[in-house]
Amino acid sequence: MNDLSNLSHAAWDCKYHIVWIPKYRKKVLYGQLRKHLGEVLRELARRKESMIVEGRLMADHMHMLIAIPPKYAVAQVAGFMKGKSAIHIARTYAGKKQNFTGQNFRARGYYVSTAGRDEDVVREYIRRREEEDKRLDQPNMFR
Repeated sequence: MNDLSNLSHAAWDCKYHIVWIPKYRKKVLYGQLRKHLGEVLRELARRKESMIVEGRLMADHMHMLIAIPPKYAVAQVAGFMKGKSAIHIARTYAGKKQNFTGQNFRARGYYVSTAGRDEDVVREYIRRREEEDKRLDQPNMFR
């Protein structure tokens, strides 16, 4: 939990809990896309010298705990990852050959909070969130 990272003149431990949703909260994060998207997001984070510490892709949203160096704004990294992953999805799964306009895979906003000293609590919340969503999606057999 107290693993410090270093820049040339700074030691840091900046982790953020970020939640994104697909546009209109469509349940599109299933199957092959779900498996492939984790790799894409980890690579995009590396490009901004960041690291996804914990993450889960649910059917209609995703949670991640990400370590971002203080030289980058959270909005800069989140915007980069959202935009580049949407372009990748369009090219890989929708057959688009170039950047596209008028279509959005992700909703414009996102939720972010600092993890700080509560990192373990955030990690556990992210892990259990998938189980809770599956439980809530199960049809009630006693209706």
